[in-house]
This record gives sequence, C-alpha cells and structure tokens, in this order.
Amino acid sequence: MSFLFNGFASWKEYCETQQLKLHQPVLEYETKQKGRSEEEVFNGLLQAYEVMKEAVNSGLSEEMSSRSGMIKNGAKKVYNHPVTVLSPEFQKLISRALAAKEVNSCMGRIVAAPTAGASGILPGVLYTLQDLHNLSDKKIVEGLLVSAGIALIIEQKASLAGAVGGCQAETGSAAAMASGAIVYCLGGSVDQVFNAVAITIQCMLGLICDPVAGLVEVPCVVRNASAAAIANSSAQIALADVSAVIPVDECVDAMGEVGQSMETRYKETALGGLAATKTGQQISKRVLVQDIEILPDEDK
Repeated sequence: MSFLFNGFASWKEYCETQQLKLHQPVLEYETKQKGRSEEEVFNGLLQAYEVMKEAVNSGLSEEMSSRSGMIKNGAKKVYNHPVTVLSPEFQKLISRALAAKEVNSCMGRIVAAPTAGASGILPGVLYTLQDLHNLSDKKIVEGLLVSAGIALIIEQKASLAGAVGGCQAETGSAAAMASGAIVYCLGGSVDQVFNAVAITIQCMLGLICDPVAGLVEVPCVVRNASAAAIANSSAQIALADVSAVIPVDECVDAMGEVGQSMETRYKETALGGLAATKTGQQISKRVLVQDIEILPDEDK
C-alpha cells in the first residue's frame, strides 16, 4: 500500500505480486506516506489498542451516565447479568462493545475506529478475540492494519460518515473492519477476509443514522453492540468458506449508492427515524432546554 489502492481486488493483486501478507501493504502505506518507521507505526497502533482496552475497562467499572440521561450504566448491567443468552463469551462481547461506546457518550477517551459513533465495535471485538484465543498484541496490531486498509477502501468507494452515507457508513464500516480483522487474526485466507467484509456490508446495508436529540447515544450505543455481533457472525460464515456471492468491491459500491440515494433526514440530521418519534422529540426538547440553562449570562 505504498500506493493507495482503490479496491479489494487490487489489494489482493498487490499482495500476490509482491508476495506480501495482507497487513503489509497497509504498513508500507503508513511508513512511506506518513514518514514513520515500521516500529513507530506498530507502537502507535499498540497505543491505540491500549486506549481501546482502557475504554472498555472504564465503561465496565466507572460511572457511565450521560448528561442527557439516555446512557445509564448499560454495559455494566449486561456484563453482570446472571442470564446468558448464548455464552459468557457472547455476553462479554456485547458488554465490551457497549462499554467503549458509553465512554464516548460520557466524554471519555476513545479511539475513533473509524468514527466516534462506531468507537465501541473494534474494541469490543478485538478485546474479546484476544481474550478468547490468546492472541499476541503483535497479531492484534496486524489485524488493526488490515481493518485500516478496509476502511481506506470504503472511504474512497463509499463513505465512513453518517452524515454522508447513514449509519451503514459508520457502524457498518466498523463492523466490516472488525470482521475482516477477526478472520485475518484467526489465520483466514485473503479471500476469506474479504468475504467476511462483503457479508458484513450486506447485513448492514441501508442502516440509517437517526440520533435522538442529535446526540451519539440512542440508538448509537446499542448499534455498536449489534454490529459487534454481526462482525463475529460474518467472520464465522466466511471462515467456513460460505460465499457472499456478491464480490466485496461490488458490495462497497452498493453501500455508496444506497448512501447517495438516502434521504437527508436519515443522515445524522436528527430529523427522521427514532429521532422523529414522539419520545425522541420530547428528549430533544428537554436536552435543548438543559443546554440553554447552562449557557453563561453575558449580560452579567
């Protein structure tokens, strides 16, 4: 990736021609375009991963109540609940994704991956993946490089912004990044990694961005948990060589087309969807009143 390739097919071709692993072209891009050594890139990503884990741990141990009142320690409730729907590992995955995103909603430190609105997905997925499979930090960093490459292509062919492409562009892209990273870290082939991305995009296609009161809290936090689950299901399917049928580049093109045709009210404007419901409007008015009340009186 010393050149910024514009598709998954060219990424694969470059790897095959240069006999590189999937993460290596992304590492090349970072070193040659950003003027950093490989060690600096790895250390930077390792630091980012530490911030991700800190966000998870903070969300599961500290008070997480947003000023709007919409976020009230949901991650801890899920993490400590005695009933497990599938398994303890699934419960941890969901609660960790919730935890990191709640930290964002409560103005804590997170890693935008690729955006703040989707900041719980990669932390929840990678933290749980490493915990479950005893993966090294080096392998996780390689997975982060792969996920970065996925994001770079989606950004070019579609969008990573909810204001441009709806929530499919934020949580959908983050889930695709996470799914590809899972398959890579577990030894999947290039085709399996890209197939996981394609399956994930198919599952997230068309998701609107409708934040209540314009805040990245409802439904954003729970969507991070759901997206983390979709990332894992897509990875499981891809590892078994079940085809997405539609090639990954075409799936990303479809995401871009859907985003362009989506009505403006469904793209982070808080004018449609859940934000436009009766309760959503009531919350919006209450939050607006709170904001007005805390503004300083300039006449004093």
